[in-house]
Amino acid sequence: MELTLSAPQDCIGDFTYNFIWQHKGELLKPADFIPSQAGTSYTYEAVVEALQHGEDVRIKGDAGKRIGSSLGVDLVFFGGTGKELSGVGSIIIDGNADSHLGLGMLAGAIYVKGEVLEPLGNSIQVESDRAGYKKFVSITWLLHHPEQHEQNAPLAPNDMRDGELTLADGLLRHTLAARCMTDATVNVKGDVGISVGILMRRGTVVVSGNAGMNAAALLNGGTVVILGNVAEFMGVELRKGVVFVKGSTKGYIGAQMSGGRIICKRTKPLPPVRERKLEQEDLAVLARYGVAGVFALSYGRYEV
Repeated sequence: MELTLSAPQDCIGDFTYNFIWQHKGELLKPADFIPSQAGTSYTYEAVVEALQHGEDVRIKGDAGKRIGSSLGVDLVFFGGTGKELSGVGSIIIDGNADSHLGLGMLAGAIYVKGEVLEPLGNSIQVESDRAGYKKFVSITWLLHHPEQHEQNAPLAPNDMRDGELTLADGLLRHTLAARCMTDATVNVKGDVGISVGILMRRGTVVVSGNAGMNAAALLNGGTVVILGNVAEFMGVELRKGVVFVKGSTKGYIGAQMSGGRIICKRTKPLPPVRERKLEQEDLAVLARYGVAGVFALSYGRYEV
């Protein structure tokens, strides 16, 4: 499939259709024609279906925001499993790409000939097998498929070895490690954007800097560690797993939380979340990240 665009367009290859379950079709409908096409009349849905069936989609011109959002996800909203789709096609952009490339991405690849704006989504640049193009794959896909590391080696200063990915490029990413289902570790040398660890079931993410809103949203297993500060709605709809924040937190901690555990500086979470006494396992987490003795008294354990 090939589209020639006279102007950048958002949400091409976006499996969520710009989170259609939130806007109910007011912002974008799957059957809408993508604007600014020259000589073609593809809809947003036609592009997604092509990618789902393993077909590559080429964009001639610049692309807009949120290209390839949730690429490769069998979305529950549309009757799927929420897991990774196999044999997904690639998106090839013969121009520049705007921000949020690969937001919540799980499989497939995105190739960009020009520049890519920050923040990225759940994507990382790897060695390209297409001359003249930057190649981006899902961070979660790299964690799920260690056998692919040699063919898709992260570019320095990022590094992947022994099931542990280190992100040291300083790029801001949203939805980092989304839907991770394996016991791998991601170490982030810097800050992350919104929704780090969203929908994780296994694995560990350790962020040396700060995190944006919705950190560990819908976490369903695994561990998210923020050594800096975290914005509002940390642990929103938390179901299972552990979240530790060493720095400060903002409001609405544990909103709609139904399970799991939050360890952070003592605060007032949203009911029915309650503060409980720190247990030995909590003190071990604190000690592991440099909080011990009298300093541990300023932290609490929060559960439903």
